[in-house]
Amino acid sequence: MTQATGSTGTIRRTTGTVVAVLAATTLLAGCGPKSEPAATTRTSPKDVLLDAVPDGTEGAFRFSGKDSSSTVTGRIDPDSKAFEINTAMAPDSDGISAKMSFLLIGDEVWMKAKFSGRPGLPKFPDKWMKLDRAKLADAAGIPSYDGADQGNAGPLIEAATSVEEKSPGQYAGTIDVSSGNAAQALEEGEAAALGEAGKRVPFTAVVGADKHLSSLTLKIPAAGERKAYDYVVTYADYGSTPKIAVPTGGAATAAPAMAYEMLNG
Repeated sequence: MTQATGSTGTIRRTTGTVVAVLAATTLLAGCGPKSEPAATTRTSPKDVLLDAVPDGTEGAFRFSGKDSSSTVTGRIDPDSKAFEINTAMAPDSDGISAKMSFLLIGDEVWMKAKFSGRPGLPKFPDKWMKLDRAKLADAAGIPSYDGADQGNAGPLIEAATSVEEKSPGQYAGTIDVSSGNAAQALEEGEAAALGEAGKRVPFTAVVGADKHLSSLTLKIPAAGERKAYDYVVTYADYGSTPKIAVPTGGAATAAPAMAYEMLNG
């Protein structure tokens, strides 16, 4: 993930990268068409996994995810078509780090941003800053709710070429991430770089006693200068996670001009 440097322009690059990651769902904000499980009887291990993918009927729940460049956490509230997503970027070569969060409820969106590591960096209030989409040069670049499966578990499992139940609730197999929606779950160009190895990526998955997906882990192999890493999605606390509400009072404020300057960079 591109890191910030000390000027406004490079801070924009950091912010723009986070927004792009969330919007394009390289990790947990939806990567293209969702593959929701069909309402049919499933019997094979692969079908059981697909049935376990969240489809919006489970109530609010928590999620976390990790890919080669970022880690995110948050909540999803399907009934309100809402989610909260938080991401942090480790210090870059200049020692600058960033934390950003987005809160979406329907068409409304709020943001938090914090940069640290050197003097002169933009400072924002520690509140949810309400964004006006009409003031954004690319409103589509801001993430929007497009389904409960923000970790792209469905498209990835759909691309599984083998699935075996190792023990109750424990699954393993291989996934072909070389093309289609599965390839879109990875960073741009990564599927192509994997070559033939991308057609048989090992994975494990866990389904809880409630029949909901708990975790999906892909062992992405090294490719060129990219190191091997684990692509991990976890879903938890189905139905017991607090619903997402509009921030009010001292918890929220209007986004300042600097926020739009960065997002429109």
